[in-house]
Amino acid sequence: MRILTVLALSIAGQAGAQDAAEGSRLFQLHCASCHGIEAEGNGPMATVLLVQPSDLTSMTERYDGRFPVERIVSRIDGRDPLVSHGSDMPVYGWFFEGRDVAVKTPAGQPMMTSQPIADLLEWLHSIQD
Repeated sequence: MRILTVLALSIAGQAGAQDAAEGSRLFQLHCASCHGIEAEGNGPMATVLLVQPSDLTSMTERYDGRFPVERIVSRIDGRDPLVSHGSDMPVYGWFFEGRDVAVKTPAGQPMMTSQPIADLLEWLHSIQD
């Protein structure tokens, strides 16, 4: 039981280490070509994708006021792949590997992901309409 408590405290201590400015930089570098500079789904590569990129500024609205942490992380890290990319999202998803951190889901549960994805998540949360 003590080991579980220490593990839970360790995970909780890592949550909140997200950097929205770094997330914005990563988005512009790796995601804007499809999702657009303003993340509205209108990037220059959008027209060649089988599934059009969604407007990432309205995710909270589309999910009934709840920012869909699990869905976003799973799409970015490849747990929930998109066929429009032909492989994990993004096709260079290896870039988003890194130190593991925990992010908090709306239910308050920790979800493990990489630091770059946590940073992207923080920025995406900051741009919701």
